[in-house]
Amino acid sequence: MAVFSEILALDWMDARGVLLFLFVFLILADYFKHRKPRNFPPGPWALPIIGDAHRVEPSKLHLNFDQFAEKYGPIFSLRIMVGWVVVVNGYKLVREALVERGEDYVDRPYLPLLYEAVGSKGLVMSNGYQWRQQRRFALHTLRDFGLGKMSLEPSIQLECQNLIEAFAQQQGGPFNPKMGVTKAVSNVICCLVFGKRFEYTEKQHQTIIDDFNEILILQGSVGAMMYNMFPWLVRHLPGPHRKVLTLSARLISFIEERVKEHRVDHDPSLPRDYIDCFLTEMLKNEASESRFDLENLSICSLDLFFAGTETTTTTLHWGLLFMAYYPDIQKKVQAELDTVVGSSRQPSMSDRDSTPYTYAVIQETQRMGNILPLNVARMANRDTPLGNYTIPKGTVVMATLNSVLRDETMWETPHSFNPQHFLDQDGQARKREAFLPFSAGKRVCLGEQLARMELYLFFTSLLQRFSFSAPPGEKLSLDPVFATTNSPKPFRLCAKPR
Repeated sequence: MAVFSEILALDWMDARGVLLFLFVFLILADYFKHRKPRNFPPGPWALPIIGDAHRVEPSKLHLNFDQFAEKYGPIFSLRIMVGWVVVVNGYKLVREALVERGEDYVDRPYLPLLYEAVGSKGLVMSNGYQWRQQRRFALHTLRDFGLGKMSLEPSIQLECQNLIEAFAQQQGGPFNPKMGVTKAVSNVICCLVFGKRFEYTEKQHQTIIDDFNEILILQGSVGAMMYNMFPWLVRHLPGPHRKVLTLSARLISFIEERVKEHRVDHDPSLPRDYIDCFLTEMLKNEASESRFDLENLSICSLDLFFAGTETTTTTLHWGLLFMAYYPDIQKKVQAELDTVVGSSRQPSMSDRDSTPYTYAVIQETQRMGNILPLNVARMANRDTPLGNYTIPKGTVVMATLNSVLRDETMWETPHSFNPQHFLDQDGQARKREAFLPFSAGKRVCLGEQLARMELYLFFTSLLQRFSFSAPPGEKLSLDPVFATTNSPKPFRLCAKPR
């Protein structure tokens, strides 16, 4: 019996030795894999294995970055997500990265959860020739259907009128304006991509909007960050990543149904929308190893659909909140619209230059709304300098828009809602170089021209017809909710007909 006990003790000591060896091996392997390169931006001392994950809160990531910038300077590094991330702050450095050295930072990084959901195809996450080819095709095609042209204006004005009618049905009572605005904005891009709009009562349209909003929330969660750091482990565990993958598959299925409908009566000589044009391009390239295939069509259409819905919707949502919160500014906008447009016709893009104060309010809404505070991540595709540091190839780079739109060296009152930022001393429109809500460089927002048109027409149409205020007894808050995008907290308004 004593001998048996001694054997067990020896086995346990051997097991502890093996575990200790494995622990030390993992620590050393992690150190050598993730040790900072020479002349790398400063940052906190990262822990083995988990890096700096314990230092950040995904729901406050942009605020965490502000705090790190105060301590380490405008360029700093953290070990989160798939490895080292370099965070770039302030207009001058962001411009250096995205514009002056734009070719060095044009690629997207590999993010395991996004890759698992949609792969490396599409317009947002693809790189290299595939990205250039699809972006060029999308721009050319959407321009043919009116992107950036006055020919698209009547379609947007029609959707403005539908939204006005939906607001009027509330009869001045309290309601949440977000879903109505979302459906109206979404219908514009739906016409360009799918060749149709959806009625506001359409349940399927409502479902895909809800699914996408849930994905945005889940993508900004702790669970999603853990998946991106340890995909080999977390993919086998329960968590929000499973819901992200399920919802993504459902959204892709929705797009595939639209594509299937188009293929039934596709006529290359009479293209109706983006999907038709893509199908025609597939026929032209069917004998070659082209990137024009059904999978790419689905992911590109999905990218266009949601990029054309989310940011414009959220900006307008902020705009209505700001107008109710600042009634004096709302009255000035309405006075200008009454003088220039009147009440007998809808506002048009031809009115924009004659309504400088209104346009300044829209731009200030974009600045203070700060929809994408962290921008969309980039990746260095070669060893390249930035500021006084060297950024190695493959490093994730986050050029934060929050730091540009609130840059204290570029704005007179960066933390206040102040339309005068966009007006000169004579009250005329003034361009600001640090106004980059659509990002900058080669990855600048593909739909910037469409978004500018939508923001002006929807905002002016609503302010022409309604005065917005908080419901009696309810207090409005300007505190944002960050979940990939920066949105207002849920709120209700009263839309009183004018």
